[in-house]
Amino acid sequence: MKKTLLVLFTPPFAACRYGCAGCCAAPIGVFWIAGIVGILYGLIWGGPTEGSGGQTALLGLGLWILASVWAALTIRGADEDKCQNRSSTLCSKILPGLDEHDPMDEVRKAR
Repeated sequence: MKKTLLVLFTPPFAACRYGCAGCCAAPIGVFWIAGIVGILYGLIWGGPTEGSGGQTALLGLGLWILASVWAALTIRGADEDKCQNRSSTLCSKILPGLDEHDPMDEVRKAR
């Protein structure tokens, strides 16, 4: 229930909290904020031209719905992957694999 409410009302926070390593939380947040701005701009200020307020508000609502669906898919994917080390309540960290080298080592060697 808590996940569902977060996905519907605050999709980027739901993706960050229940997804692995903050999967897609930033782009979901952009769509969500653009949706809020579109709804407010369409309903309060009437949109960019006369008579287009309803269309602008519908576009904002569509962006909000898109962000919610994207967050739900992200959470479902994270649940299916059974991410390890999800002990953080906010955006877990991605740990590098043992076979990965540090790219900063090459920079230090170049000096």
